[in-house]
Amino acid sequence: MLTRRLLAGAALAAPFVAHPARAQPLQFRITTAGQDRDWLVLALNRFKEGIERDLSGEVQVSVHPNSSLFRQGTEVPALQRGNVEMSTMNTFEVDQQIPELGPYSAGYGFRDWAHVSAVFRGPLGQDYIAAVRERMRIEIIAVTYLGTRQLNLRQFRDARQPSDLNGLRVRMPPGPGWVALGRGLGFTPTPMAIPEVYLALRNGTVDGQDNPVAITRANNFHEVTQQVILTSHLVQPVFYAIAKPWWDRLTPRQQEVFRRHATETAAWNDQQRLADENAVLDFFRAQGLRITSPDLAPFRASVARQYEADGLTARWQPGLAQRLADAT
Repeated sequence: MLTRRLLAGAALAAPFVAHPARAQPLQFRITTAGQDRDWLVLALNRFKEGIERDLSGEVQVSVHPNSSLFRQGTEVPALQRGNVEMSTMNTFEVDQQIPELGPYSAGYGFRDWAHVSAVFRGPLGQDYIAAVRERMRIEIIAVTYLGTRQLNLRQFRDARQPSDLNGLRVRMPPGPGWVALGRGLGFTPTPMAIPEVYLALRNGTVDGQDNPVAITRANNFHEVTQQVILTSHLVQPVFYAIAKPWWDRLTPRQQEVFRRHATETAAWNDQQRLADENAVLDFFRAQGLRITSPDLAPFRASVARQYEADGLTARWQPGLAQRLADAT
């Protein structure tokens, strides 16, 4: 009799335990050094909104600008260790692990953003993305425009050739590719995380910094500098980069949603940034900054010599720099 009562009780209880609790949404964090007013971060916020709208209850996205989650330079190792899901990775971070792809980061290697876009839409870009996937375990789902990097100085310098910049300490990100580029431009590159740069410019720890003009404005560097020199030394792509193990957890439907919103918001960023570049220079002029445009031929030649002197070209995939230059 006791056994029958226990079985009956179990049957009555079964409906309350047979339905598991609703699965919690996947937490998806994006780390970036971008400043929260920059076009890249605004695009990432649009990406977040689209993902959460189309994958409601499945994925929850958070955007962490200003290196607030991981210090600049540590994001890619964090991706590879599984400590974060997505970052805005750049070509220099790829070079550090796949040095034969160095021409994608070479100063004066790309003519403009249309040239970069053509490369990454074509077979060279697809080979690059495949190499990153296979060797770094990182999935690139979109390529977007960070800007064309220009030199920004605390005090005016009549710079007509690289030697005119000798002795200046200019903030650049860390890494051998950055060091060679800075030396080729004539100054002493000084690695520093971007949240530290404003104070360093104000107190004279560095004499300048290099960035696309929109990023210079977004970080208010124009408040503590006097000049922008249009060296146009790097047309820079940046990637929506996702840790491959995390990417592989997504269903094909979820991956399609991610790719679609990445493509849409990357294109939005490109449009906004390209339209904004001339307006930013006008803004700087109105703020009293001097905008100068040197002949770029001596800078191009000096940068090429520096890559040779530092041994970087010997590590590059033979012929790749020329194939990139010829891509249309």
